[in-house]
Amino acid sequence: MSKNLWNKVTETIVKAGQMPMPISDTLIELLKIIITEEQAKFLIIFKEPSLNLNQIKEKTDLEESQLEKILNDLMHNGIITGTTSRSTGVKVYRLMGPFPGIFEFTLMRGETTEKEKKLVILFDKLFEEMSQATQKNYDILIPQYKKIIPAIARVVPVEKEIETPKEVVLPFDEISKIVEKYDYIALTHCYCRHEKDLLGDPCKVTDERLNCFLFGKTAQFAIEQNFGKPISKEEAKKIFQKAEDEGLVHKAFHVHLDPQKEEEAICNCCKCCCGIFQMYYRGAMPYHTKTSYLAVVNEEECIGCGTCVEKCPMETISLIDDIAKINNEKCIGCGVCAHHCPQEAIKLEYNKRDVFIPPKKIAVN
Repeated sequence: MSKNLWNKVTETIVKAGQMPMPISDTLIELLKIIITEEQAKFLIIFKEPSLNLNQIKEKTDLEESQLEKILNDLMHNGIITGTTSRSTGVKVYRLMGPFPGIFEFTLMRGETTEKEKKLVILFDKLFEEMSQATQKNYDILIPQYKKIIPAIARVVPVEKEIETPKEVVLPFDEISKIVEKYDYIALTHCYCRHEKDLLGDPCKVTDERLNCFLFGKTAQFAIEQNFGKPISKEEAKKIFQKAEDEGLVHKAFHVHLDPQKEEEAICNCCKCCCGIFQMYYRGAMPYHTKTSYLAVVNEEECIGCGTCVEKCPMETISLIDDIAKINNEKCIGCGVCAHHCPQEAIKLEYNKRDVFIPPKKIAVN
């Protein structure tokens, strides 16, 4: 019964997420560290990822005090979130998927106990298993991924490098405009860099760790549950500016991973730590994102210094005859190259598109 229970709850959690993930012994072992057997029995009621309190009560026979405790414990551990709908005033509890979701919340506080050290080893093993599975079934899976894996993030460019026609209205693409929209902003520990720190492979780009942001209702939840601390708009903008100067990529995540909905989080990402970049470079998943820009080189101004080649997180720029050349199919429009070009020979032009980049084929055992 216990084995069947853990299979069921693992399947329920995977279904709650947006990314396909195998039900493996590694994932089950990981979840056993995070949740108790009692909590596992409770979580299998989430046939739908989101339930309000009345719906939960209909599916369980727990007493009021027991229900309150289990919900509070699961929220504190980042297994579910609890936010109040602005339209109905009803509190909705949402079950997190493994990634993105539980991975981030588990490491968001930046804690370094034995629990976190065990978890990062298991997460790393899980991602390696996903890489092996993708590579062994590459020709079958990659076309399927294009259909089933959503663009879970939107790249927000370095704002001062944007060059767009005056008639184009871009109300929320620049970081400062996104920040200004929200009354609640939470600053959190970068979970991806924290994982790398605990694995003994620290970030090669920045020493900063407090540079991930949550907004709106999600920020309120994070502050209430001590996943992050409140921060002013001006303080947030300063951190974003530092991130730009260090060559990090702004990636916006939207509510329910739907770019049509409001922003829920923004991460400042490097290719050596970011979970999404790492899934791509490890050959586990395609890189799939929304972007509104494309980097364009002014060949007359380019001196072939190679700074953009070094800084590009997608490794999409090369020097040909001492001139920077950009592979447009792989450009995510982040503006890192433009921001760091000493000659100001690269600009971002408006080019709204969906970028899908298959991972490289990697030899597997």
